[in-house]
Amino acid sequence: MKYSTLILAVLITVSLSSQPFINVMISNTGGPEEVSICVNPKNLNQLVAGANINFFYYSTNGGFNWTSGTLVSSQYGVWGDPTIICDTLGNFYFFHLSNPSSGGSWIDRIVCQKSTNAGMTWNNPGSYMGLNPPKDQDKQWACVDWTGGTRGNWLYATWTQFNSYGSADSSNILFSRSTDGGISWLDPAVRINQIGGDGIDGDNTVEGAVPTVGPNGNLYVAWAGPKVRNSIYGIFFDKSSDGGNTWLTDDIYVCDQKGGWDQDIAGIQRANGMPVTICDISNSPYRGTIYINFVDSVAPGDHDVKLIKSTNEGLTWSAPVKVNYDETGKEQFFTWMAVDQYTGYIYIVFYDRRNYNDTRTDVFVARSTNGGATFSDFRVSETPFTPSSGVFFGDYINITAHRGIVRPIWTRLQSGSLSIWTAILDYPVPVISTGFNIVPVSYSLYQNFPNPFNPSTMISFDIPKSDLVKLSIFDALGREISTLVNEQLQPGTYEVEWNAANYPSGVYFYKLTSGNYSKVNKMVLLK
Repeated sequence: MKYSTLILAVLITVSLSSQPFINVMISNTGGPEEVSICVNPKNLNQLVAGANINFFYYSTNGGFNWTSGTLVSSQYGVWGDPTIICDTLGNFYFFHLSNPSSGGSWIDRIVCQKSTNAGMTWNNPGSYMGLNPPKDQDKQWACVDWTGGTRGNWLYATWTQFNSYGSADSSNILFSRSTDGGISWLDPAVRINQIGGDGIDGDNTVEGAVPTVGPNGNLYVAWAGPKVRNSIYGIFFDKSSDGGNTWLTDDIYVCDQKGGWDQDIAGIQRANGMPVTICDISNSPYRGTIYINFVDSVAPGDHDVKLIKSTNEGLTWSAPVKVNYDETGKEQFFTWMAVDQYTGYIYIVFYDRRNYNDTRTDVFVARSTNGGATFSDFRVSETPFTPSSGVFFGDYINITAHRGIVRPIWTRLQSGSLSIWTAILDYPVPVISTGFNIVPVSYSLYQNFPNPFNPSTMISFDIPKSDLVKLSIFDALGREISTLVNEQLQPGTYEVEWNAANYPSGVYFYKLTSGNYSKVNKMVLLK
């Protein structure tokens, strides 16, 4: 299909090192740190974030304004390691550690709480997985199967189990799943690693298990740990083709991680370079590529952000690529990665000290539009900050991206006070006919983004069957002023741009009709 209003040009990669970005403070109350963030792919205005220990935040306008709340699980308690994900129905999930007031002990399970109203409220007490006293459960991450099929919308979680946290006893990687939207979880949890670690919570411990799903529904996870205790540390990989029932007989060793994942960074009380694993399920040329992002040590005082990838479901891996394009001898640390599952573009956020000879710290994002072959990296924080080793920053920062809407999140120390921030990174995207490679089950007309807008905005809609589709724009008096689409379309998710440069500020309406379906949404042009 061809429309003048559709974005038909592929993005031109340019140097963005000096491009200013709007910074938004999410909160400076309660000393928040260790942050997570997620955008709803079906409504890009909706973002939810979490911070250690029990803070949640939500935005209904794309991250420009935030409302905060305190997460409560009356039965299981709320501790650290906040993890936010969103399912195919627009429900958000907040995973965290436990601290029961009765009937349990500190970090004895992984807790999942669900929000059906874009993060405004959360079910209490939620559900849990991994309860296996007296063992401790820590560092969980989770994902959703967005690929459809028999396992569509299943939730997966992986984490580290300590026989006894902080001891020389063992640690292992566990897995659980929910097939009913977080109501119940696979019990008992499944151990998926072959080589275990100790329980001291350092380089000889296995940690950093982040699950991801491939385009065929296969489940992938990687983690960091010892290949040889006290001497060789690296990244391990495992996968399942049946929703986590069975895993590889032998883990795949991906690569060495020089210096291990427990890293010494000046001014940071505790710094982790654990791996982040994500698979591209977009319709980009890099569909099916598995990426692992981590930090390793080149030399004392010189850590770098790395990326490694596999194009054959983890059987073989590329050599690690340095993501930060700076001189040697500078520190980069605390990394996280997102793959825009609409475009296949990679976004990696990290702290960076390339511009200074002391511990002043910026926040950078690296971006790749060619499957990780090359990156452009650029500063997204407006000003640097200086951390203090006496102030805990948590164990990670985070980033989320979809359809060119990119929102990193990080912790900042200013005048002895912690705060958490995001940056507004918006990129135009090429048109892709089917998001997530899923045939929609029903008609949907989504809220335009951005809204309010000037002068352009994107309108997305789902078509479940082949039919004549019309998308029109109306002014406040009900007059049809523009027709964006008027033709037979195949099933899929479509995105159309309306450029209102020639229209005055005001309220407008857009209407989608197809077969017996008809829906009208309101939008605001603000010049």
